[in-house]
Amino acid sequence: MVTCEAGIASVQQAIKDIADGNFVIVIDRESRENEGDLILAGEKVSAEKMAFLLSHTTGIVCASVTREQARVLDLPAMVQENQCAFKTAFTVSVDASSGITTGVSAADRTRTVQLLSDPTSISQSFVRPGHVFPLVSQPGGVVKRPGHTEASMDLMRLAGMYPCGIFAELVNADHSMMRQQQILDFAEQHGFTVITVDDLITYRWTFDSLVEHVSSARIPTKYGEFFIHVYKSIIDGTEHFALVKGDIREQESVPVRVHSECLTGDVLGSCRCDCGAQLDMAMRYIAEQGLGVIVYLRGQEGRGIGFGHKIQAYALQDLGYDTVEANLQLSFPIDAREYGVAAQILKDLRLTSVRLITHNPKKFFELQRLGIHILDRIVLPVIVSSENERYLRTKKDRMGHWLNFPVLNESEDEYETVERTSCC
Repeated sequence: MVTCEAGIASVQQAIKDIADGNFVIVIDRESRENEGDLILAGEKVSAEKMAFLLSHTTGIVCASVTREQARVLDLPAMVQENQCAFKTAFTVSVDASSGITTGVSAADRTRTVQLLSDPTSISQSFVRPGHVFPLVSQPGGVVKRPGHTEASMDLMRLAGMYPCGIFAELVNADHSMMRQQQILDFAEQHGFTVITVDDLITYRWTFDSLVEHVSSARIPTKYGEFFIHVYKSIIDGTEHFALVKGDIREQESVPVRVHSECLTGDVLGSCRCDCGAQLDMAMRYIAEQGLGVIVYLRGQEGRGIGFGHKIQAYALQDLGYDTVEANLQLSFPIDAREYGVAAQILKDLRLTSVRLITHNPKKFFELQRLGIHILDRIVLPVIVSSENERYLRTKKDRMGHWLNFPVLNESEDEYETVERTSCC
């Protein structure tokens, strides 16, 4: 198993390699393209390096650019309606307008990339179409969109390079796509550093400041007085908040609940899920302890698919699909949530270590991977009803949640039981 520390060390080496003008390899998520790309800083390209790139890849040479670069260089979208599954933002292809022949040779494509990497280039520096394919990187990089375009741009920024990286997909001798073991063998043969997109995401959540504190105030609740601290993501502008009980600064073993927004459960009292009950019990538990934090992550409806799509999933569940099948039927991941914002909020609150209130192993291990020191897990009751029992069993059986069924008053400790209710 590759540790978080190993992943961060690999990213640090990759950043150095990019700055030194060497290739690095970035492997995409298995759920996306599941491919490895050779990446090089555009300003470090040479005809020799371009020839190597062309010899070991598909030969489709892409160049990451920013939105501003695309505007200045007059690089409109290749098509008006992007039908690509991953919305890869191709612009019109380009060749250098001078200093080349047909544009397709290694030397010619090197010249084109050099112009894309030159801050003095203008629209007239290029002809269209051509043999190099600029791709517009999403602001926010891999945290916003976990693709090779954004990985390339993030590596350029972290290495202090001009924001233009070139990349192409690795292939075998028969031009089939290289997969993980083949990529690792190729990297070892040539001495290239290999990282994953997820390594880069973890690195950015660990070292970049991606949330900002907005405001704080006292907030009286039915469970007593808390303080609310509002944070804004600088990636997408979404506002999240932390409810804090007691003086948590530099404290150890602080009870923490990281809660994903669920309007139907938290506000409307829906019995389809246990979200509202989890939030309510976490507030009650923390109030009784006199110390704790609830981080409320907005924009995570339906395990990250959005409110409207969650309601579509509900309709599918009424037709017999379970909560996992419904997401997949709508072409969404089973669980699209990520917890980088929560980790940064907890770090800003200056907690030394936490006891996490959760049944969700993905949340537990991802927060650990993002540098949160979790001492142990607090188990609060699971409220089971006729409406949500199938949902809860699906979470246990198909998503690996730490739930025990059937349980009724299993423990004398009310915070370690699964409760059954007549709700709904």
